Amino acid sequence: MSCKVAVMWLATQHGFFSIVQKESDLYFIRARLRQDLENLKQLAELDDEIHEWPQADYRFRIIVDMESLLEIMVKMTTALDYPNFKGRIYEREEQSHKLGRYHRIWEMMADLQHTGG
Repeated sequence: MSCKVAVMWLATQHGFFSIVQKESDLYFIRARLRQDLENLKQLAELDDEIHEWPQADYRFRIIVDMESLLEIMVKMTTALDYPNFKGRIYEREEQSHKLGRYHRIWEMMADLQHTGG
């Protein structure tokens, strides 16, 4: 049995995540920094274990089913309470070190918009 692999990047005030579908009802919420998943666990009130795979592209991950993923997404969405993403990252001590990287992503995507691809 094969399934299509879904991939999503989320840049949030709680951390940067890559979410992939591994099986029909198995999702890996992956992060490069453990603190990002710790923040997510606190926000979503998760008991799930943070797995560490030192040689993997994304070193840290939480494994969830679709129901849990949907609950996490709702909690992240309802936590949106700011008018400017980069401004919020600047304000959050545990996220502010990412601000320069987010600016670079913003610049590359803005360039894409201006050049049309």
